[in-house]
Amino acid sequence: MERFPPMALLGGHLATGLVDVTSDPSALDSEGFWAVAADFEGHVTCARFRDVRQVEGQGPPTSRWRGPGAGTWSTSLDRTAYTNGVTRIREHIAAGEVYQANLCRVLAAPVAADADVAALAGLLARHNPAPYAGVIRIPRHGIEVVTASPELFVRRAGRDIASGPIKGTGRTEADLLEKDYAENVMIVDLVRNDLGRVCVPGSVVVPDLCAVERHPGLVHLVSTVSGRLRDSVGWPELLASTFPPGSVTGAPKASALRIIAALETSARGPYCGGIGWVDADRGRGELAVGIRTFWIDRAAGLLKFGTGAGITWGSEPEREWQETGLKARRLLSIASAEDPRTPSRRGLQAERSSTVRRHRLP
Repeated sequence: MERFPPMALLGGHLATGLVDVTSDPSALDSEGFWAVAADFEGHVTCARFRDVRQVEGQGPPTSRWRGPGAGTWSTSLDRTAYTNGVTRIREHIAAGEVYQANLCRVLAAPVAADADVAALAGLLARHNPAPYAGVIRIPRHGIEVVTASPELFVRRAGRDIASGPIKGTGRTEADLLEKDYAENVMIVDLVRNDLGRVCVPGSVVVPDLCAVERHPGLVHLVSTVSGRLRDSVGWPELLASTFPPGSVTGAPKASALRIIAALETSARGPYCGGIGWVDADRGRGELAVGIRTFWIDRAAGLLKFGTGAGITWGSEPEREWQETGLKARRLLSIASAEDPRTPSRRGLQAERSSTVRRHRLP
């Protein structure tokens, strides 16, 4: 009997009874319920499950989480390397090669052999609730990933699709700068272009621009881009036109990817990829951008977590380094605590609030 049997908990669906696994995204247009984990580097794992039911919260009880020690985390880019990378991106911007690029680092810490990502998912649900939280556990195929993502990559309902790019992060709304708003608009234009390749001409619109959303410990600027897929387009074409997500690459995307590859020293894996579910029978699905995401690398015996920031001409290297720490701090503290103290009921209610302020640019 497997120590960690295959399962997925995504969008309120608890899926068990693994049927098959494929790397061909055309399977998502066939039949059944699929869990999807797409690496930033482009490898897609689609897993079809037989038994699916709706659940409240995090589903059935799991084992206790055994996380790494708080002082055992290492980073693929240290402070000097990261701030130097920000400076280098600004040089690329000055040369007209790119407008914005997302620079990321991967954190890693030793993890116990009996650490279960489903147990970590339960901790995150209690202490850092997120709209696109989920877990996929298929150890035999190297997939043990849990996300507390606040960001929608793509939602599909029939031919209607939507994306919710995030750009701009601060502790409070007062921390957000004009640079953050400008960065968000750049990425909105990129997402509009990506969706425009597969949507009915004229159907791509931006119903929400630069909304301020509150999440545990920070705020984000979030926009919404929607459209209607052409009749000939399925999941393979949709993913090919939009992947990797624009908010975690840069603009223009091709230039940003080339710059990222030269500066980053570790593969992102499921971080900054796509994580979610597809109900092929009903023509529906929802993939999150794989941010605020942990995964277990069993071969290396490591728990990994990625964090990054979008770099523009207005970026200050030290501030961008601090932003990567802000995004990681709360999640790492949860993952490193075997028995973290539960926030007060009042505090937890405040963290779960989703107050949104709309921002319209002239």
